[in-house]
Amino acid sequence: MEVPTLDVLYTELERELTRSRFARALRSTLAILVTVAAAAVLVATLATPVLQITGSSMTPTLHDGQLVVSIKGGVFEPGDVIAFYYNNKILVKRVIAGPGDWVDIDKYGNVFVNDQALDEPYLTDKALGECDINLPYQVPDGRYFVMGDHRATSVDSRSSTIGCVAEEQVVGNISFRIWPLTELGPVS
Repeated sequence: MEVPTLDVLYTELERELTRSRFARALRSTLAILVTVAAAAVLVATLATPVLQITGSSMTPTLHDGQLVVSIKGGVFEPGDVIAFYYNNKILVKRVIAGPGDWVDIDKYGNVFVNDQALDEPYLTDKALGECDINLPYQVPDGRYFVMGDHRATSVDSRSSTIGCVAEEQVVGNISFRIWPLTELGPVS
């Protein structure tokens, strides 16, 4: 049996140390990636859910297939676009009035909140739509009166099927459009 030279031993030692450093760096990198991914999932689930828009009830503001970010919590003001739970689905509509407000809609689709005409620059067409509630209507405490931006086809608080949205149902405020990239930006 031949005894290795000192140079061969140093070369082999350097190779083993390099392998050990590489394995440590790989484990460290994987641990960081798993931690970051877990944190991203928690944030996306608990604080800023990402939702995909389906249907046309919010056109022209939001279109079928778009991805939006929702911010949980907060107070919702008239004009805010919110997502809420309804029958194991998440619907997206615009807040028209808050708790205690009086809502009235004329036959042409003009909306009045507390006897003041609502300025709705986000609409392209007004319509009374599906409305089976008695107008004027007072929004109950702890609830929001919501309507889609495509008034002719949207089923919303004007219908007793959906009614006003309770605060507990609200997923969050739709704040940002992230897909498609050509339409990236805030939702208003």
